[in-house]
Amino acid sequence: MRCQRFSPQRIFAAKQATSTIPIVFTAAGDPVENHLVASLSHPGGNVTGLSNQTGELAGKRIEILREIVPTLHRLAVIGNVTASNTVIEMQKVALAARTLGIEYIPLEIQCASDIDTAIIGLTNRADALYVALDPLINTSRLRINTLALGARLPTAEPFREFVEAAGLMSYAPNLPDLYRRAGDLVDKSDIPIEQPTKYDLIVNLTTAKAIGVTFPPALLTRADEVIE
Repeated sequence: MRCQRFSPQRIFAAKQATSTIPIVFTAAGDPVENHLVASLSHPGGNVTGLSNQTGELAGKRIEILREIVPTLHRLAVIGNVTASNTVIEMQKVALAARTLGIEYIPLEIQCASDIDTAIIGLTNRADALYVALDPLINTSRLRINTLALGARLPTAEPFREFVEAAGLMSYAPNLPDLYRRAGDLVDKSDIPIEQPTKYDLIVNLTTAKAIGVTFPPALLTRADEVIE
């Protein structure tokens, strides 16, 4: 059994290496649209696992962000456009933003050196920053959040680790729960892709204070974890 997380490219590499050994991914984003499997109900072949539904959560994250920032009219979205899952997520963010009447401002990066220019160039152009997930963004999360703090931009983050690195808030599947469930799939084949059943809303009070944002009391009550 081979176990993969986050990067579709790694899962594709595992698929190319074997057509007989079961491959279970623990938190893949949009596995059908990334062409990892044929469908959620019948993945086919030797690949199955759990989807983190990152792209599907775009609208929910924006809605929560607008609770925190009622004056949200312009949303910047930073993402690595060399990653297929990020391109898909950014498309869904754009659609969700348009539905909510929010201007979508894409910040398309391809390497870590693009991050500073992208965020610094946002001065007076955006009301908040949405961070789209991929390995490059993950390893650069502290830099992204440091720049966002300097620009006093509230951020919507992919996972808890981003909020721990000075991000404002995240709404995402509970990863430990996905990992536990992935273990049940190892000896099975051609079973449906499972989706998250437990989600976490994480907020950072220190970051909120630093950028002059106040969380609504009702949102704090809903939060699964408050970082101070």
